[in-house]
Amino acid sequence: MMNLQLNRRNHSLVQKLTSLLFVLIFAFGVIFNNIPVQAATTSTDAEVTNTASFSTDVIYQIVTDRFFDGNTSNNPTGSIFDKSNLQKYHGGDWAGITQKLNEGYFTGMGVTALWISSPVENITTIDPSNNCASYHGYWAKDFFKTNSYFGSVSDFQTMISTAHALGIKIVIDFAPNHTSTAEYGTMTFPEDGALYKNGTYLGGFKNDSQGLFNHESWTDFSTLENSIYHSMYGLADLNHQNATVDTYMKEAIQKWLDYGVDGIRVDAVKHMSAGWQKNWLSSIYSYKPVFVFGEWFNGGVAADADMTKFANDSGMSLLDFRFANAVRNALGSGTATMKDLYNVVTATGSDYEEVNDQVTFIDNHDMSRFMTLASNNQRAVDNAYVILLTSRGVPTIYYGSEQYATGSTDPNNRGDMPSFNTNSTAYKVIGKLAPLRKTNPALAYGTTTERWINNDVMIYERQFGSNVVVTAVNRNQSSSYSISGLYTNLPQGTYTDVMQGTLGGGNITVTSGGAVNTFTLGAGQSAVWQYTASSSTTPLIGNVDPMMGVAGNTVTITGRGFGNTQGSVSFGTNAAQVVSWTDSTIKVIIPSVSAGKYAIKVTTSTGSASNSYSGFEVLSGKQISVRFKVNNATTNYGTNIYLVGNIFELGNWDASKAIGPLFNNTSTIGVYPTWFFDVSVPAGTAIQYKFIKKDASGNVVWESGSNHTVTTPNTGTAEATANWQN
Repeated sequence: MMNLQLNRRNHSLVQKLTSLLFVLIFAFGVIFNNIPVQAATTSTDAEVTNTASFSTDVIYQIVTDRFFDGNTSNNPTGSIFDKSNLQKYHGGDWAGITQKLNEGYFTGMGVTALWISSPVENITTIDPSNNCASYHGYWAKDFFKTNSYFGSVSDFQTMISTAHALGIKIVIDFAPNHTSTAEYGTMTFPEDGALYKNGTYLGGFKNDSQGLFNHESWTDFSTLENSIYHSMYGLADLNHQNATVDTYMKEAIQKWLDYGVDGIRVDAVKHMSAGWQKNWLSSIYSYKPVFVFGEWFNGGVAADADMTKFANDSGMSLLDFRFANAVRNALGSGTATMKDLYNVVTATGSDYEEVNDQVTFIDNHDMSRFMTLASNNQRAVDNAYVILLTSRGVPTIYYGSEQYATGSTDPNNRGDMPSFNTNSTAYKVIGKLAPLRKTNPALAYGTTTERWINNDVMIYERQFGSNVVVTAVNRNQSSSYSISGLYTNLPQGTYTDVMQGTLGGGNITVTSGGAVNTFTLGAGQSAVWQYTASSSTTPLIGNVDPMMGVAGNTVTITGRGFGNTQGSVSFGTNAAQVVSWTDSTIKVIIPSVSAGKYAIKVTTSTGSASNSYSGFEVLSGKQISVRFKVNNATTNYGTNIYLVGNIFELGNWDASKAIGPLFNNTSTIGVYPTWFFDVSVPAGTAIQYKFIKKDASGNVVWESGSNHTVTTPNTGTAEATANWQN
């Protein structure tokens, strides 16, 4: 999320030799851990060129300004630069990240993706409402230019090429929701939230003759509608239904993708309409299929219906706040048990259709550091990382937390990188476990099963085909536990802790039938045991990325056992064109099929069929965002208006799949009895639609009269307004 201040928010020879040395050290570490190197080098699902899937990756989140200053000549001057003030720039840049890449800091941890601050040009003045500079990157001015305090385009591309040479992907933060702060009481903001394109002024907030911004009051977060169309703490809220803004954001992200970016983290997805975002995301996947995940902030562990719907329907993954909060509660604050944690793992596994693609973490730039939450208890941090790195999802490490950085609320949780100590226990734990995600597909794609649990101990098993990983964590640093009656799918034999006793873990012996001999899990100890199958004769799909697209888009299928001779892939009963094929990764073209949900199946050259991977969404065609409005739609309390039509995106006349409930309380767009909703629909298409009334019991009343019609434009956005037909 954005800065919430006031709750707002030429490589040298030495460098190259150092990089090579660290890569060799890393490889030696992999061998020493008995993790097969061959698997890492032949499994193309793990290659940096696979930008669609991050299932085998470990992400490292960096607040660029606070990481490392590699080029002091690009530091700001004047009041926005002060290393003693956490609200000002400190000098971190892309040259600094490049230097640490070359020094092997990331490869030593097994990190394979870096998520960096938004790289776009930000305002260069102080926000008068909070005396803060835009060091965080969330107060954009020109999405087509770089933040010069982070570096030039050349610096950015050097960072990317250096990372790619080391097998590390680059994810950029991107904040299309807003520009900079433009209103707070009677204050005057020198930048006025202005939006520029390659240096050309497009418009500002106060004099918004082009309608580039929404002009509602500050959001009170009371409803989803209020959160979408009202500004967050005075930040100039962009109007995505404005065709100029829509085109701007599509072209802007394409420019960054052209630089070689591998993934996108989208800020504040809760505060933009799902319809516009789906249209924007579809354009991204048609241009370059990359991994995209969004931030829907959630402060608890309970399900949020709107958040769950977005995770399942938007086409992008989310940062998994429910998982993060569960780990923080159980191992950080101690306000929940390990049983509670596992219950959240179970619940999210049921709620999220693509749970393995949700991005997990234990702390980030919008919450207190885990070390602070855990009252400076280093072992609690270590154990939390064990759970993070062996659980479902794509794990993310917040810069400095591997060095036990502290800090409570923003900006204290965004301090300078404390050190680059490669001997900290947390760094070593990460370095032992992160590579396992590349070599054992159970961590990337596997199911999760609880094997032994009480309030302090959680032992769980991840399994994918014959590949198994078992994790045991005892959060109690005063008491040990005798573990008896443990069963596992690990094959019979003796297993050594993958972390080699770094956190006290020892060997276990598995006897016939999967029974594990009784052993002691000491106070505060953790251990991980694993079995990686040498090969798989049965094809098994682990993931499909993206899970949404239009005919002609490229889709990546990852898993094991596909064989190295090309077979076939089907979407339902429809064959897909194969682009490339290896034992673990297949790329195909979405066939020309009717829009809808499809199950994907792989058949090997020998005729062996995979599991059916359901839920892939084929859209009707190139998408645009249309605002549908209906006037004079009166309802009784508890009854809402929905939208349904003759295309897949509008439910194909199925009332149970109707879009809504529609919104009705935004003064500049529509207030009851006017209702509206922004929907992603096919461009250049004649659409028929109607509005319906639906009550809490699901009873439906249809409009009378003829169907409403609209022909959508080929580009831009549109609005379709009708009157309710009694």
